[in-house]
Amino acid sequence: MLDVSQVRVDNLLLRSLAPEAFDWLRGSMEPIELPVKFELIKADVPTENVYFIEGGLLSLVATSSDDESVEVGHIGYEGMVGGHVMLRVDRTPNKAFMQVEGSGFEVPVSSIKAMAERFPDVNDLLLKYVHCCDLQLAHSALANARYNMPERLARWLLMCHDRLRGNDLPLTHEFLSLMLGVRRSGVTNEIHILEGVHAIKATRGNIKVLDRAKLEEIAGGSYGIPESEYERLIGQPFRRS
Repeated sequence: MLDVSQVRVDNLLLRSLAPEAFDWLRGSMEPIELPVKFELIKADVPTENVYFIEGGLLSLVATSSDDESVEVGHIGYEGMVGGHVMLRVDRTPNKAFMQVEGSGFEVPVSSIKAMAERFPDVNDLLLKYVHCCDLQLAHSALANARYNMPERLARWLLMCHDRLRGNDLPLTHEFLSLMLGVRRSGVTNEIHILEGVHAIKATRGNIKVLDRAKLEEIAGGSYGIPESEYERLIGQPFRRS
């Protein structure tokens, strides 16, 4: 059995479990290192394990039949990868992979389902988390349709900042273009806008947050509602101040 206490884990969902549910799940939890580009969920492949992220940043990516891709969500230490299994769906056409290296716990789908059946409150908690993921996706669609590029970039950077420790975000131009759904050549101009107001400082492969309040001002209404809903339903604050 994994020798870790609930108060020592970083994942907010694991912290939110009833103590007896966490103790029951511990026997199925395996620590795992998660390098950059590691795929946790493969498109259209039956999901065998879910992952509770302890550190790092994961991207949820939708890909069309003609191979166009865009990022539709982030997961960090606040979440679980593979939440679709809670809806009795065994696979998804989306994929999930690490954008920033980290670590977590791997748990068989059979164990998650058994825990949810054994502890109804846990089932409710995980379904609330799935709702929060759906809300994040909905607000990504809203941002893409109604907000300009600097506002959208500020929103994504705030979401990354929430999920990564420190003010240095190891994000490549390739990742930023996937986030924004634009060509890599267009990313530089958007970064320069945020640098011009001293909200960030960009170097090769890194974005340093200089003024979070300025990012929040630029993002405006595109950021905040999914985060508030997570904190209300899960009962764990994770937005950075």
